[in-house]
Amino acid sequence: MSLLLKGDSIQIREVWDDNLEEEFALLREIVDDYPYIAMDTEFPGIVLRPVGNFKNSNEYHYQTLKDNVDMLKLIQLGLTFSDEQGNLPTCGTDKYCIWQFNFREFNVNEDVFANDSIELLRQSGIDFKKNNEKGIDAKKFGELLMSSGIVLNDSVHWVTFHSGYDFGYLLKLLTCQNLPDTQVGFFNLIKMYFPTLYDIKHLMKFCNSLHGGLNKLAELLEVERVGICHQAGSDSLLTACTFRKLKENFFSGSLEKYAGVLYGLGVENGVNTN
Repeated sequence: MSLLLKGDSIQIREVWDDNLEEEFALLREIVDDYPYIAMDTEFPGIVLRPVGNFKNSNEYHYQTLKDNVDMLKLIQLGLTFSDEQGNLPTCGTDKYCIWQFNFREFNVNEDVFANDSIELLRQSGIDFKKNNEKGIDAKKFGELLMSSGIVLNDSVHWVTFHSGYDFGYLLKLLTCQNLPDTQVGFFNLIKMYFPTLYDIKHLMKFCNSLHGGLNKLAELLEVERVGICHQAGSDSLLTACTFRKLKENFFSGSLEKYAGVLYGLGVENGVNTN
């Protein structure tokens, strides 16, 4: 499969509580052959801003992330698996498969959320009532993810865009705990669960002409979206295709030296890398 994806060649596999285990069985089968995982999440926005004295903006950004992730609940997770050449799995079908996990915990009638974020998700087609009734139990998901070979695996490359919050929510699912108090603690967990990760927003710093968000970058690189904007499956696919194009156009050698940095945080092992 080349980067020129056609909408009708993609199957977004919707994952709910009733098919969670069978879809994870598929993921366990494909991860060795398709070890590049592009990831995106949808969550209820940002509702808290911490007050107090912070040593620097990175520390403030981390405290904001921690306060919000600790309090809020994940709504949707998108995963796109690919190999080094950018090929996607077909899982025995005639289409290329990507995954969209729908979670049940967030309740629009009871939980805190940012109005604009939820309105945007609603307009993008997310059915909050259906998520409550048929969605995945976060604890069950965390257990399956832990034993899937997708995390804690040095051979897997995670690909994201400006993804501190995305990883924050995944760590919360995996550990069943609030996020660590410090960035160093946070990055220690990141290093353990997601040993190799690339944040495209960080990579863009080394490409003079590039700027903006994911949609803008995809446009600049002439990558077309498949599916609905602000749904996690489609966003993860756009992330995967954009990463591939960025790598081809701007990075000839290994990307290893750019790994492990999350844009806007960028403190790894106590060293400010941003």
